Amino acid sequence: MKKILFITYYWPPSGGAGVQRSLKFVKYLPEFGVEPIVLTVDENYASYPLSDNTLSKEVGAKIKVVRTKSFEALKVLSFFTSKKNIPHGGFANSNKDKPFQKFLRYIRGNLFIPDARIGWINHAVKAAEKIIVEEKIDTIFITSPPHSSQLIGLRLKSKLNIKWIADLRDPWTDIYYYKDLLHTKRSAEKDLKLESEVLKKADDVISVSTHINEMFKSKIFSEKNISNSPGRFHIIPNGFDEKDFVNKSEGAKDLFYISYVGSIADSYNPEIFFKVLSKVVDEFKDVSFRIRIVGSMPIKVSEILRTNNLENITEYISHVTHDKAIKYMQESAVLLLLIPDVENNNGILTGKIFEYMASRRPVIGLGPADGDAAAILKECNAGKMFERNNDEGLYSYLKSLILQWQENKELVNMDKTYYKYSRKELAGKLASIILKKDF
Repeated sequence: MKKILFITYYWPPSGGAGVQRSLKFVKYLPEFGVEPIVLTVDENYASYPLSDNTLSKEVGAKIKVVRTKSFEALKVLSFFTSKKNIPHGGFANSNKDKPFQKFLRYIRGNLFIPDARIGWINHAVKAAEKIIVEEKIDTIFITSPPHSSQLIGLRLKSKLNIKWIADLRDPWTDIYYYKDLLHTKRSAEKDLKLESEVLKKADDVISVSTHINEMFKSKIFSEKNISNSPGRFHIIPNGFDEKDFVNKSEGAKDLFYISYVGSIADSYNPEIFFKVLSKVVDEFKDVSFRIRIVGSMPIKVSEILRTNNLENITEYISHVTHDKAIKYMQESAVLLLLIPDVENNNGILTGKIFEYMASRRPVIGLGPADGDAAAILKECNAGKMFERNNDEGLYSYLKSLILQWQENKELVNMDKTYYKYSRKELAGKLASIILKKDF
């Protein structure tokens, strides 16, 4: 077994989408000859947007986990707000337009570069050096966001000349809510420089989609050399764990459930879907519809539902444990996928798409029809992606699904192509990068 140091900020009891990638890699890497030692932040010092204590049971008894202290700026900033919760990516759980919230965003964007979790770096570097020496480790794997975690890699690479694999789940300076952080020109330039250093100095760079991979390469290679760039840039998408779907839940027979599971930010812009749905609800008087939104969302979405006379058939459910979220997916007739309505959104490949597919319910997506998410839905015959101006196509597809449901009372995707995105399969791909051999 080859030992590696696996550095991740998000780790159980952290909840949400960010922790799933790390948890599942660590779970399955040993099956491919890799023994990860996890370095993370102590939960008593961390600032997690969400917690899910049920995920701790997935950490194998043989996995060594080292936790460190951290200075968390977000905890300090929370004392100056009426809400004590930590903001989600995209500010899905905060009113970002209030003057004081703008001030806080300015502070976050200019005093804490690249992000507000830079207070973990010194603690993590010190602990990492000790582990590397004691365990005779020659490879580190760092997953982000928070992208400040990659600065740990820069420090360790410089001091120990260790092999460093940088796994970037999201864009860095191109993330869709980057402008909301109100960077000054100087701060933005500093952030760009850090991003470039990471991309240049990491031995391998992993991203989750084709578009993000090409975007990162374009940061450090000239346009004519991107296609011939060194083979250290890789794509490993997010996925689903087959073991999470062993217990099957049937769809409701008397209600046509349309579910969205996860956080919604202002930029997700679901208005066209609910306008079309309102038209369909009026047309199918003999069908009992329910909209189920599981997670946080802005006030704007409530207003859209109310405007379209859908509020009375909508269930709002707060964040739930991961196993409960899967149960809600499986109980649905249709699952709603929202890609943020922002520039350069072709590469946004949210992790929920894979669990949606594993739930075997048809997916209706709003987003770029030529994006990575749309390509995967088409490849797996798991649903369709619609541009936000394609209300006619959206209406026809939704209507066809309702007619099918009326006949069978359950919509099930029988195509098994999505199995290629199992977490075990993806861990094998990561192991091949770590060990530099094919599986």
